[in-house]
Amino acid sequence: MHARNYGPVKGQAYTRKEYVKGFPPPKIVKFTMGDTKGTFDYEAKLISLQRKQIRHIALEATRVATNRILMDKLVNDYYMKVLPYPHIILRENKMIFGAHADRLQQGMRRSFGRTVGTAARIEPGQVLMIVRVKANAIETAKESLKRGMAKLPLTCRIVVEKIESKDAADKVEVD
Repeated sequence: MHARNYGPVKGQAYTRKEYVKGFPPPKIVKFTMGDTKGTFDYEAKLISLQRKQIRHIALEATRVATNRILMDKLVNDYYMKVLPYPHIILRENKMIFGAHADRLQQGMRRSFGRTVGTAARIEPGQVLMIVRVKANAIETAKESLKRGMAKLPLTCRIVVEKIESKDAADKVEVD
């Protein structure tokens, strides 16, 4: 099985878990990490530039690579969130080649396939990951997202934005 078989977005999304026996859960351990209640100045986003399917294993590898740098350099002074959820079921009709393979397989008869994992469908411009940091840690956030981007099977870009405080927004609305 090759990962490139599941990269292109083809056909309808298959998400009916009630019909699939032995559905594998996604390998992503946590979707949010760091200080969830802290206030931060800047937000770095990892934005997709292509339409692809990303397997749950690639999303978990991205999360681990990004979080490792943030934890090493900022300890717990950051907030990170993985946005796409891998809900599409990937199936494979395993075919055996070689001597006496005809006794073990049915060919295309009942070829629904067994589940091999899950994937998330990604559109161009979709935000994959958010990292919020204070003003002095912008370069660390960029570096961590760059390391995580290397684990993904698609091209992305990093955008850094200043977070407007809610108090300032409330004052503008009142006036």
